Amino acid sequence: MGGPHPALARTRRAVTSAFDAAGIGAGSSVLLAVSGGSDSMALAQAAIFVCQRKGIIVSSLTVDHGWREGSSEEADEVRRELGRMGADPARLIRVESRRDGGVEGAARAARYAALAEAARAMPGPAAVLCGHTADDQAETVLLGLGRGSGPRSIVGMPALGTCPGASDIRLLRPFLGLRRTELRAALASEGLEWVEDPTNGADSAVRASDGSLLRRAAIRHRCIPALEEALGPGVVEALARTAALLREDLSALDELAEKTDSKLGVEPSLRELGALPAALRTRVLRRRAIDGGARPGELTSWHIATLDSLVTRRRGGSSLDLPGMKVTIGEGRITFGGAVPMNREDNRGSS
Repeated sequence: MGGPHPALARTRRAVTSAFDAAGIGAGSSVLLAVSGGSDSMALAQAAIFVCQRKGIIVSSLTVDHGWREGSSEEADEVRRELGRMGADPARLIRVESRRDGGVEGAARAARYAALAEAARAMPGPAAVLCGHTADDQAETVLLGLGRGSGPRSIVGMPALGTCPGASDIRLLRPFLGLRRTELRAALASEGLEWVEDPTNGADSAVRASDGSLLRRAAIRHRCIPALEEALGPGVVEALARTAALLREDLSALDELAEKTDSKLGVEPSLRELGALPAALRTRVLRRRAIDGGARPGELTSWHIATLDSLVTRRRGGSSLDLPGMKVTIGEGRITFGGAVPMNREDNRGSS
């Protein structure tokens, strides 16, 4: 007798490899993030199979944003199907998030907050699994390129990391090396269905504040097809591969910056910092700023570039207001610390 469909076998191997890399085994807990779309349903299909054979506790959470008519009924059916597949318990929660302006970011933050809370309630706490694919990775890289925020913005999503806003909760993405077409083939091999969310479509009624398509939907339906037409097939794989290679390089630089930082004093001299290669110096400055109280999620490339400029020009008597803290330069040294009044946190620095 033949084994499982090749696509199904690949999804199961991907989940098994992710568990092995994260040290997840018998008695561990995992929480599946399942919207009902093909990616997350394929994740549930593979992960529940692997968990049942490895003695891993598996639960699922479906988040309904209520953006469109019928989403509540769809989410209820997804929860019931997950229960039939073996998720115990299969939970559903409904959260409200804005439908204008920063709709994508607000919805993402609400989902991760709900996932982190549910994971903490499980033994362990649980590790969260998401069904992001190579297609999602390529879209993330292109979004980062469009922002022009430097290499850190185009390394894409890590296969093993932590939930945004919840550093105590591990987040696994087993399918970053697989295409969405493979996941749908795996589902079809067992007759499993999925929800097609029109929010992700080219004609979605949910729009950005300027009335345009949501950025990720625009990249998916316009940008990537245009690149494939111009460059030929393999664009998605190439972008995902580039992100993985760049992540390795950045990881090595971050490690070197950490070692360099540890050798500097509490208030390093401008001469010491100025002698460092720019790639190391800016990383050290970012580390020092965060350690001094700056909020990482609001610390932009502009902040670091401006701070670096003050250091390399050795402008004594200068200061810079960063999100959450203040940097002061004087007498040839730099000091990180000091609260910034709320009405000055958007100030582009002073001298």
